[in-house]
Amino acid sequence: MDRKQAWVLLTKYNKDPFHLRHAITLELVMKYFANELGFAKEAEHWGIVGLLHDLDFELYPDQHCIKSQEIMKLEGVSDDIIHSTASHGYGICVDIKPEHEMEKVLFAVDELTGLIGACALMRPSKSVSDMELKSLKKKFKQPSFAAGCSRDVIKKGAELLDWTLDDLLSRTLDAMKATEPQINEICRGEGL
Repeated sequence: MDRKQAWVLLTKYNKDPFHLRHAITLELVMKYFANELGFAKEAEHWGIVGLLHDLDFELYPDQHCIKSQEIMKLEGVSDDIIHSTASHGYGICVDIKPEHEMEKVLFAVDELTGLIGACALMRPSKSVSDMELKSLKKKFKQPSFAAGCSRDVIKKGAELLDWTLDDLLSRTLDAMKATEPQINEICRGEGL
């Protein structure tokens, strides 16, 4: 599956600009981490997994990570993509444990990119470019802020990666800073 095919599949089941922007964010953050962690040859694959990870969420939120497996099988998506995308719901909605480094990264950064994005919206710049780790950590410690972003999942993701929480926060913030211009460009191009 290439990126164009993944986008067509994603937009068949997702129309909400918020969900599409989140998918694009995860696509580019996953590609960033592939390159950073020594998986550059797999960066496109990591990006596709990021793009498709919430395929079912908009239409089937109560069957998240379950319905996506059915949809992807029907659409002829490869088993490795199906497994990887579903694994980000480990312990929440499925028992598919993240095993590959890519799956662990997806699990760890999915909720965290949402939290960072919410932090950015509170800034005068509306950007992560001028956000400091200190500000992110302060918001992380406020459970009422971006309450839908599970701090427990983020912590569990850091553990899966064998990273400290600070390391995960810092590295993901760096990833979002590096990819924000491209995310914005793609979103503009898609009318989001």
